[in-house]
Amino acid sequence: MNRLEGKKHRMLRRKRHIRKKIHGTVERPRMTVFKSNRHVYVQVIDDAKGHTLVSASNLESAHRDLKRTVEDAEKLGQLVGERLKEKKIGSVVFDRNGYKYQGIVRAIAEGARKAGITI
Repeated sequence: MNRLEGKKHRMLRRKRHIRKKIHGTVERPRMTVFKSNRHVYVQVIDDAKGHTLVSASNLESAHRDLKRTVEDAEKLGQLVGERLKEKKIGSVVFDRNGYKYQGIVRAIAEGARKAGITI
């Protein structure tokens, strides 16, 4: 197993370990993060129905100016928090999706907290 395969394998192990414990409900949906090389995606999912309630990314036309940086990830977290407030959702379960809780992932969570969402 080369270095990149090992890294991907460790991430998938962390992801499975996290998802065994985290489940989104109607009252407290699951907020998940996905990072690609250029973009950041955040979804809030009701696992009971299997529906996405709110989503945001820096791929949206209104937010194209947001880059894949910590500062812009915090703005993206605040955007998701505002959209959750519009849907009258006050708390979520945070799913870091196998990523370490640092940098962009942490900034998204802090941005949502600044918007008034309980994580």
